[in-house]
Amino acid sequence: MKRIGIMTTGGDCSGLNTVIHRIVRGAMLRGWAVYGILDGTDGLCANPPHVIKFDADTLPIENARLSGSFLHNGHARVLNFETAAAQGKIQEFNKRLYDGLKSLNLDALILVGGNGSLSLAWANRATYRDLQLICIPKTIDMDMPMTDRTIGFDTAVQQLTSFCDQLMLTARSHHRWFVVQSMGRDCGQLALNAGVAIGASAILIPEIKFNTDSLVEHIKKSSADYGIIIVSEGISLRGHSGRPADMISRKLTAAGIVNRTAFPEHTQRAGDTTAADRILATRLADCALHAIENGETYVMTSLTDNECKTVALSDFVAAGETVRDPKIPDLMTSNAYVSPDDPLLDVAHDMGIYIGEQK
Repeated sequence: MKRIGIMTTGGDCSGLNTVIHRIVRGAMLRGWAVYGILDGTDGLCANPPHVIKFDADTLPIENARLSGSFLHNGHARVLNFETAAAQGKIQEFNKRLYDGLKSLNLDALILVGGNGSLSLAWANRATYRDLQLICIPKTIDMDMPMTDRTIGFDTAVQQLTSFCDQLMLTARSHHRWFVVQSMGRDCGQLALNAGVAIGASAILIPEIKFNTDSLVEHIKKSSADYGIIIVSEGISLRGHSGRPADMISRKLTAAGIVNRTAFPEHTQRAGDTTAADRILATRLADCALHAIENGETYVMTSLTDNECKTVALSDFVAAGETVRDPKIPDLMTSNAYVSPDDPLLDVAHDMGIYIGEQK
């Protein structure tokens, strides 16, 4: 009987509980034992590791739609890759991870994480040398190469869309503009998709240069006197500091445009998992279980052209635009961004949305 482990790492998002539930269901149908590692690498470093053994009732199906992670994603200020790097203890940390995995006697580990977690897994791949490592991509940022979708993205778009829908009503009542700051780090996918969904008046993302004078002119020429301007958290404005939405708001105020800022913050990482994310989680879980059966290791599940398949972690790292991690100086993470050819950019432009100076 195979023994497999599941671990969620990095930031949380909706869909994690769905993928955990589907992995457990599929594994138990195969007669495998499934162990959930609590608190990610925190729990793995404990002696003994903090784990639970799943049975059919551990995570009820009605709870699989909930946001967050049933297994948790770790504590702040404990020894993890970031704090280990800061303290010069990476080798010690990796040894503790290896010893924790060794003590569990697993045949395979399914790691559910974002681009940072997967880049770390490949950079420290010797830690997983005695088992099969299968990775599943999740992030609300949609900043991972070699997959068309990541678990959590669709729900985050829906959460941000719903937030803006409510603001639109009060914006209309007061003849006012709202500058809404989205998550997404250095990738504009979340802002772009939600902005198109709500019919935003402007969408500012890190990938496309914008001119605040052009933005102001666009708003002043609008046929309406209210609306939503979505600003991705990764944008910058030369000569200005502070939160991006505040910077844009000050520019609008100086031009006589009545506006307010709004910050949905972590509500974008919450909310009942949408049907699209549940289906994606189920398909990627199924793909991961087949990869274990096929003896694969150091791979990531991927959805490409509506086909679920596995890709090598080495290819994942090589395919993205690699940048140095600000918190782990020796780590290069693999990133994806909004492409200049993204069809949504043309759609936004055709719908009269200001998206910068590229279009």
